[in-house]
Order: sequence, then structure tokens, then C-alpha cells
Amino acid sequence: MKPDPQIDNEKKGPRPRVLLIAGPTASGKSALALDLAARLGGEIVNADSMQVYAGLRVLTARPSRAEEALQPHHLYGVLDPAETCSAQRWAEMAAAKIAEIEARGKLPILVGGTGLYFKALVEGLSEMPAIPEEVRAAIRAEVAENLARAHARLASADPEAAAKIAPTDPQRTARALEVLEATGKPISHWQQQKGAPLFDGASAGFVLDPDRTWLRARIDRRFDQMIGEGALEEVAALFERGLSPDLPAMKALGVPPLLAHLAGELALEAAIEQAKTQTKQYAKRQSTWFRHQMISWNRLSAQEMESQIQEIFSFIDDFGLTPSG
Repeated sequence: MKPDPQIDNEKKGPRPRVLLIAGPTASGKSALALDLAARLGGEIVNADSMQVYAGLRVLTARPSRAEEALQPHHLYGVLDPAETCSAQRWAEMAAAKIAEIEARGKLPILVGGTGLYFKALVEGLSEMPAIPEEVRAAIRAEVAENLARAHARLASADPEAAAKIAPTDPQRTARALEVLEATGKPISHWQQQKGAPLFDGASAGFVLDPDRTWLRARIDRRFDQMIGEGALEEVAALFERGLSPDLPAMKALGVPPLLAHLAGELALEAAIEQAKTQTKQYAKRQSTWFRHQMISWNRLSAQEMESQIQEIFSFIDDFGLTPSG
């Protein structure tokens, strides 16, 4: 059955200006994007929150140098691991790249597993207030000292937020407390203050939705391959820099357990198994998020990509996106 387009108007609507490809880690997004770019004369824009960082090509499953040479790729490895990249910052960079690509007469193809990035770009995010550094530091210290007590304080002060945050989630607990402490208003208040989308043109969106058993096996194989291709050496380079463990790049899948191994706290085999488990858990959370937040996007079975890719091309061709000649 041919997928229905994710477009702004009923039926065919306007010709999509951008293709959006989302999916859980290891689901085959990059391969699909590369096929589409080759067929359509497109340029690929990264929408993965960890692939924006330099020095983690292997561990974040960033396209290889050979793959990147086949078609133009953008926003891969553009930030130092010591930096942070919010969804808003990425959306601003992506919107600029979309404009550049369109100016060249090419089709922007955005691909990645960070759903919040897509949301920031095409829907707009809540305009959250800036948190003073002293407030952030105090709350982070409180959460690190006793997460259960911090979550209980949140439940007392902002029960609505606490009900949505697992008692074992230090990052979201801290974030909710920071906002409450800095502004005197619950985080739910700020989440309702919707920002403007940075791209509001017509788009066609696809979500890869693979079978869970297939995906888990693929994650295991891929992480073993990453170790063989230099993932541990990438993490060792981060380890030598002494970067803060609170930085986003230091929390990339596989980094914490491999750092623990390098620090002598975990055997390599145990670190690898821990990384595989964490990656599978993350993939499950991604799939759940896509299911609830990207309801109108087309769903594709990743393990049958070869049989479905012609259907994708057929849909795209219906809008005259295939270059002539």
C-alpha cells in the first residue's frame, strides 16, 4: 500500500519543499536518505543530536567519509564536544541550511533520530526561560546528592510535572526544579508558551518503524562493529580531554560505559553489554515518542526498505520532485 504524504493541505496539497526522515537508532535512516539524495539530487541535513559533534563518527553511526562524499551532507560533526546544542539552536542551523540548499535548486533531506529537533523546526518549541548558572548548579548538586528527595520536593511543589517524570530520571527532575526555582512558575506553564516554527513550508515526513526483535539484533551487531572500527579510541580521546560528564556529547550512547572501562571501573565486555542494553532502551523510547508525537507521518517498516523504497520514490515522483534528464 502506497504511503500517504505528510503534507500541509488535504490530498496532494503543495509540492513538498523538504523531506523529513525520522526513526530509532540503527533503523536504516542514513541509508534511505542517501538513496533518496542520489535519486532526487538532494542534499542531506543531519537531525541527530549526537552526530552534530566532531570526534564521534563511529560511535554515533555518522555516515562514513565515503558515504558523505557521494552526496552533500550538512551539520555533521560541526560542533566541538565541549559545546551544547539545544533543539532551538539546531533548528536555526537547519533552517539556514534548508534555505541554502533550496537556493541551489536542490531538495533538502533531513534525517535523524532526535524527534525534538524535527518538532522545533516544523512546529516550534515552548519558549523556556534562561536559567541562571548559580540556580542550575545548586539544583544539579541537590539532585546528585539525593534524587529521591529532589523528586519528592518536585512532587510537592509541582505535582503535575512530577507525575510525568520518573523518580529515576535525574535530568528531567533537575530541569523541572530549575525552572520552578528560577521563575516561580511550573515548567508546564512555560511548555504551553508555543514558539514559532522555523520552517513552515510543505514537507513530506516518514518514520521508520522496524520490528523490535529485528532492531535489537541489529543494535547488537552494529555496536560490535563500532568497537572494531575504533569507537573505544574515540571515547579515549574524549577521556583525555577531561570534559565534564554533564555535557551532551559525554552522554552519547556508549560513551559512559566505555569511559567507565577506560577509568578501570568496568571490564570491556561488561561495558559493551551495558552500551547495547542502553541503546536498545533508547530505541524503544524513540519509537514510543515517534508514535505519539508524529501521528500524521508515514510509517515504514525498515527491514523491508528495499521493497518499500520504490513506493517512496513513487510518492515523491507524484509531486514532480525527480529531476529531469
